[in-house]
Amino acid sequence: MAAFFQSLEKTLTAGVVLLIALIIVVGLVTGQFIKINSVWWTFFWRWLHIMAGIMWMGLLWYLNFVQTPTVPKIEPAEHRAAITKFIAPNVLFWFRYSALATVVLGLILAWQKGYIVQALTFQKPVYTIGIGMWLALIMAFNVWFIIWPNQQKVLGLVEATADQKAAAGRLAGMTSRINTMLSIPMLYCMVAQNNSPL
Repeated sequence: MAAFFQSLEKTLTAGVVLLIALIIVVGLVTGQFIKINSVWWTFFWRWLHIMAGIMWMGLLWYLNFVQTPTVPKIEPAEHRAAITKFIAPNVLFWFRYSALATVVLGLILAWQKGYIVQALTFQKPVYTIGIGMWLALIMAFNVWFIIWPNQQKVLGLVEATADQKAAAGRLAGMTSRINTMLSIPMLYCMVAQNNSPL
């Protein structure tokens, strides 16, 4: 059993199989099976959007609450290389692509629900989610066009002088903190649209 759960791929596959089994069992018990129609597809895109968003926000908060404040405390300093050479590049890969997936899936969902233009232009009754969408778009822009290019310098993936690396680290760190700040109203707006609009 322990060997099974050491594999991320097997664990994820087991999660999908468990989900399918639960859907079948609940359908058998209640007599109500999933109907694959437009309502279900809207739900499916929302579920994927939320899954990607959890990964994105989870990694953003991990970076800001755990990795960034902890790395400078690692002694001896040469042990920090484990973070910069192995962990950070992997975290930043999933961070970038979960941001992209969250935005793309959110736009698909808004298009499918028929409110994409109204939300992005802050029209009633979807102006609250529109605010959340714009905050998410700004955050994703920051991830791809400010944080990632600067982190590449910091991690030595792109050649840079020591001064350039230091400046890149400051800019990436500040932008990551800005994204953390923006994540709070963004998440509120995303949930508030259907529960308690602004």
